[in-house]
Amino acid sequence: MDYNANLDISSTGKHYDNAPLTIDSEGFKTPAGFIDYADIIRFIPNNFRVYIYLLNGTTLTVSMLGHSFDGFCEEFSKCFNARSLDSLFIEEECIMDCAGEFQIPATSVSPAEQGRGRISLYPDSVCILPESSQAVRIPLCFAANINLNGYQINISMRTGELYSFGKMGYDTQPFAERCIKYAGDIVKKRNSLISAITAEAPYTQKGLFRTAEEGKYWLAAYGNNCCAVELYTDESAATYLYRFSDAQLFSFRLEEAMEAVGSHREIIFLPDDQLREKPLYRMGVHRSEAIRFLRSCSAGRIIHTANHAEKLAEFLNS
Repeated sequence: MDYNANLDISSTGKHYDNAPLTIDSEGFKTPAGFIDYADIIRFIPNNFRVYIYLLNGTTLTVSMLGHSFDGFCEEFSKCFNARSLDSLFIEEECIMDCAGEFQIPATSVSPAEQGRGRISLYPDSVCILPESSQAVRIPLCFAANINLNGYQINISMRTGELYSFGKMGYDTQPFAERCIKYAGDIVKKRNSLISAITAEAPYTQKGLFRTAEEGKYWLAAYGNNCCAVELYTDESAATYLYRFSDAQLFSFRLEEAMEAVGSHREIIFLPDDQLREKPLYRMGVHRSEAIRFLRSCSAGRIIHTANHAEKLAEFLNS
């Protein structure tokens, strides 16, 4: 939708009176250029102004919206959150969607955050959507424990992260009950599908991408602080190489990253310069600690040629 308002840009000192502004599905159009949602850290409506903070340190201030203020804020939030969901590669049907309070742990790129936002339950995950770039998809298959404590639902992950959310009124208890049920269901289904996958030497670890994507899986072979991962998908074959210092942490993060990307496998191996040209993937990397971790461990890849086995053995024994 189109709006007219005053716009101030901190990095340039420019001021626009009665500027035409457009909110669309991928970003925010202004007289100073297009702002992709991938470049926004957070937005804060306050005292009839909207402050939009960008990753490069720039602040956009939208003011003098008049009677359009509430509509602007609602539409901006709706489009920003929808794009965040796209970047989390969610394709399943939403089971419950509520407004509530949340607490998200700190990550390698963001501090801990708490506040109010949208909290949604899907058959395989819970999503928390704050008005910031810290939207998170919590995969239920990797939850160590889920419990309801008063008006607060806690999900603790096997790698130690704790996500808390609640105060959703009468929806709190049914949300918790369904969350526990779907977590149990997805673990059983996932374990059954993984058990049917055959892993032959040198591969010792096996796993799925999204649980719903039956027939697409990966295998991992380990050496001395290194790992080779083979993706079994419809894409061109290649073996992806990684180096790390903590084998158990790498194993967990590998499973989480592969599950997070779903059918979008290229996000784990695209070079940084190519990733910059794909805003949705940039958003996905920013919102997933596991994907960032896996990318940080990258040590190249081996294309499937006649000497693939030789190169693989050489890497694992290096």
